[in-house]
Parts: sequence; C-alpha cells; structure tokens
Amino acid sequence: MENIVMKIAFFQSELTWENPAENRKNIERYFRNTPQAIDLFVLPEMFTTGFTMHPHEVAETLDGETIGWLKGLAAEKNCAITGSLVIKENGKFYNRMIFVFPTGKVAFYDKRHLFTLAGEDKIYTKGEEKVIVNYKGWNICLQICYDLRFPVFVRNMEQYDLLLYVANWPKPRINAWNALLKARAIENMCYTVGVNRIGTDANHLEYPGHSQVLDCMGMERLNAHNESGIFCCELDLLQQNAARDKFHFLNDADRFTLD
Repeated sequence: MENIVMKIAFFQSELTWENPAENRKNIERYFRNTPQAIDLFVLPEMFTTGFTMHPHEVAETLDGETIGWLKGLAAEKNCAITGSLVIKENGKFYNRMIFVFPTGKVAFYDKRHLFTLAGEDKIYTKGEEKVIVNYKGWNICLQICYDLRFPVFVRNMEQYDLLLYVANWPKPRINAWNALLKARAIENMCYTVGVNRIGTDANHLEYPGHSQVLDCMGMERLNAHNESGIFCCELDLLQQNAARDKFHFLNDADRFTLD
C-alpha cells in the first residue's frame, strides 16, 4: 500500500559504550514515549555499542536478541525500524544496517565504505550491494556513515525516494557531514535523512549530533542540533515528485557502471 506522506522519527542520544542491553533500554524508553503514530523509526550507526572495533565482544546474529527486540518494537508500533549494529555471519563481522518491517520481515545493507582511518577495513567485511527497500510505496536507499563521502555508489539511477544515512560522525568533521548531506539531497533529488549520535565514546571522540532531514532541493526540514530525544518529520512524496517533474535533473545524469 502506498503512503503519500511518510511520518519519520529518528533517535539522537548518547550511546553507552559496548553495552547492548543498556542501549536497548534507553532506546525503548524514548520509543515508547513517541507522542504520535510513525511509519519509520531511524537509529544511528552501531546503536547498541557505539563505533567499536571490538566485534568479538559484542557481535550478534540475525537471530540474536537485538533483532528479536526490534521485531517486537516494530510490531508494537506498527512501524518499520532501521539502524546499524555489529553482526557476525559465517565467521565474518559486518557493520550491518538492519531494516525491520512491521511484519517482522528483515532486510539489510552491509556498509560498503569501511572507515580506514579507524581500521574498520581490517576488522569488518565490506558490503558489495547497493540496497533499496520498498516500504509503503517508498523506495528507500540504505547507507552508513563513511558512505556519505562517496557519491558515485549512491547516485540515484533507480529513482529512489528517500536516502538514509546512519552514523557516528565526530565533531571535528561535522562541517563535512552538514555539507555532504545537503549535496546528496540535491544531486539525487530526494529526501535525505542523516542520523548521528551525541556524547563522548571510550576513545574520547565527541559526537555533536546534527541529525537532520533535508528535502530534494537541499532545504533543511529538521535539525536536532545537539539535543537528545526523538525528532519527528513528515515527508510528502507528491511534493517531491512534483519537483522532479518540474526540474527533471535526474533525467540528465551520466550513465556508468561500478567495478
């Protein structure tokens, strides 16, 4: 069934270092206090642990406790939930963005661009596939943090409607976060949502938030700045389609293939 208006909410908060139980408890408290019906709830990157390079200590499986917990919350609120966590599969570790439908169906995207500056590429296995999920008539492209710096992979050749980035993006480079989110929205002519965390992690990295929603012209619809909580916004597919019909910039994009 197609939804012309997508009611989206995202969670911005501190994360307790490598403590899935405590983070689930905190997220659930906020989630249950969401004051309105929502279609999609977005969590940050590695929302159960923070951006850890210790997957042996915290990794879960697709049959694990957090996935079951997400399914329960999605069914309770009749909404989809997405965010990334550390997943172990076939002896390998992935920074995996999970998308849980209200029915309990699970889709996922494995982070393609691993953050070499932190050694993520030495510990995690990179994804190869671009993933676009269809939910309530919206085509949604899933991306994780460092992916934001690489526009070719996410180029909107599929006419997707919504681009989601979940992140642990630190304060020294927050100007890039703000600029690149706007660029991705404009060049792909789609709603773009970036969800970051706040607080300080065990590596003494500070995260300033700036989770935000941008429309297809790059105009800011919502910015959480450095606040903690649940933030809600309505996205209108008819408005976006009208802008695309008027300007049809996507029709003039170069065609290419990726190695």
